[in-house]
Amino acid sequence: MLATFLAIEVVVGLATSSLALLSDAGHMFTDVLGVGMALAAITAARRSAASDRHTFGLYRAEVLAALANAALLFGVATWVIIEAVQRFAEPPEIPGVPLMATAAAGLAANLVVFALLREGAKESLNLRGAYLEVLADTLGSVGVLLAGAAVFAFGWTWADPVVAIGIGLFVLPRTFVLGRQAVRILVQAAPPHVDVAAIRAELGALAGVEDVHDVHVWTLTSGMEVGSAHLTVGPHCDPAEVLSLARELLADGHGMKHFTLQIEPPGARTRCAELSW
Repeated sequence: MLATFLAIEVVVGLATSSLALLSDAGHMFTDVLGVGMALAAITAARRSAASDRHTFGLYRAEVLAALANAALLFGVATWVIIEAVQRFAEPPEIPGVPLMATAAAGLAANLVVFALLREGAKESLNLRGAYLEVLADTLGSVGVLLAGAAVFAFGWTWADPVVAIGIGLFVLPRTFVLGRQAVRILVQAAPPHVDVAAIRAELGALAGVEDVHDVHVWTLTSGMEVGSAHLTVGPHCDPAEVLSLARELLADGHGMKHFTLQIEPPGARTRCAELSW
């Protein structure tokens, strides 16, 4: 459906020289490509089982798709703003009625896709990228409608580049946030909502634990936080009990249900210190 309206917007945009409509078509192109990548990544992640070659499966494919969506959005928005600024000197004559009719059709298509993606965007970074693209395109269609009305009623041809710039400025900060979230996951930064210092301190306070080191927490994909840590225990404690207490603390206190713990006897800390990373 989006692909059909994309073709219509490109044809009408070129015929009327409307930058706002071409801008909307550019965002709709990223919608089509972004939704396609999102669905392909989700399908690949869910169908691929963990193997000796891919021990975590292909969950990171969703993050890569989200980053690609952010890059596409950023590129389109930047081009639109630059082109719109250049058009202020000599705004072309633009017929308002075809502009409004095409924008209205595109708006209807975007509202349908927007409703379908809304719930999934709350949980998946990948779907959030596609959702932001459709949101930007929905608002863009509204802007094009307003620009068409201004051109038709008052002959304000400058409304077309103004709307195009508005669409671009709306998209850019949201694209930056999406891209930053994807990059944080790819560089294995600790999730913002996980207090690593608190985890280290609470593990160290468990009965029998003498030292906590090599603590790592990262995000595999949206909603999947994982971690690992080494616990040095005293000579007279029960390692199984320490492991049980630590797992309960991490799952109930920090929502970390997939956390690998290595229980070490006294003196093992020296061997861990020899690691360069």
